[in-house]
Amino acid sequence: MKEKWLMACDGSWEEIKPLITTALESGFDCVVVDRSHVDLVRELGEIRVACFGSSRGSEDILIIGQKARAASSLPADLNTSAEIGLAKTIDGPVAGFLEIRSKSDEMLAVELGRHLDYLLVSAADWKIIPLENMIAGLQGSNVKIISCVGSMDEVEVALTTLEKGADGVLLETVDPSEIKKVQGIVERSEMDRLKLSTGSILEVKPVGMGDRVCVDTCSLMTTGEGMLVGSQSRAFFLIQSESEESPYVAARPFRVNAGAVHAYVRVGKKTRYLSELKGGDEVTLVNGGGESRTAIVGRVKIEKRPMMLVTAEVEGQNVSTLLQNAETIKLVGEDGSISITDLKPGDRVKLYLEGGGRHFGMSIDESIIER
Repeated sequence: MKEKWLMACDGSWEEIKPLITTALESGFDCVVVDRSHVDLVRELGEIRVACFGSSRGSEDILIIGQKARAASSLPADLNTSAEIGLAKTIDGPVAGFLEIRSKSDEMLAVELGRHLDYLLVSAADWKIIPLENMIAGLQGSNVKIISCVGSMDEVEVALTTLEKGADGVLLETVDPSEIKKVQGIVERSEMDRLKLSTGSILEVKPVGMGDRVCVDTCSLMTTGEGMLVGSQSRAFFLIQSESEESPYVAARPFRVNAGAVHAYVRVGKKTRYLSELKGGDEVTLVNGGGESRTAIVGRVKIEKRPMMLVTAEVEGQNVSTLLQNAETIKLVGEDGSISITDLKPGDRVKLYLEGGGRHFGMSIDESIIER
């Protein structure tokens, strides 16, 4: 997950309080404030607090570097060895702040970054190349690169540079609406695009009663969006959320009636059994174009219901899943959703195929037969 930080060092508490409140409401991970405001921030809600300084205080993350020197009336020029030595003596998470004005600053950032938990980098005349170089130079190290930004355009650039992008952004603004916009940009930047395949339905038949799983999330889904579910770990049907009204029940766009307890559901790059999911877990939502995002499970309901076996052929393979026999359960097709009660041989539906097998939810290069 990309981290979202807010710079709120300047101004009185009355001036920065609305900004911090908005950051909390927008799911920000950290706020950078003056030490005199640390306890006041914690009274507002649960969020990490960072402060500039040369020694540890009550903050969660100590920031050393140029701004910390300025706050301590020390020379702004950094002594790399001294800063690295300081970073090594500090207990707990430590960040370094650097302004990039030249190639030498960029090299210093990479050298110092290897000894930090976070590297906060800023540039008055920001260019993509320095960020690319720092991401490449620190590849394999444990430091998280947080790019200082002042506009929405800079947020998008920082999060997508070299595909990987920075690990987060530090937003400096006095406009609460800008804080709210960051959440949407971060969410879009984290969307993976999966290559979905189209399969042809071979058979749809009732198989009796079974325990089925309804997954209610903390997110609203749109038509054509749902979860990837299947009886085999190599193939997943795209089961749509209950985002469409029906003559029998109101739309429940937060819900996916996902299938039988034994089935796999794709979660990030892993799988889980539907029966394992519980409130607070993460699941992956996917739309018909293959765009994916993460949602939090709010509730899982397991109930006995009449089940249907759905078998399809895709790229020469026969794959299947079990779904409840009800009009509101729909698969995503080429031209819209198809209710399982209307599904018939020859219908075309969206699936996701994956090579190899699974061992404890992780993809492995091994021959596994699933029927």
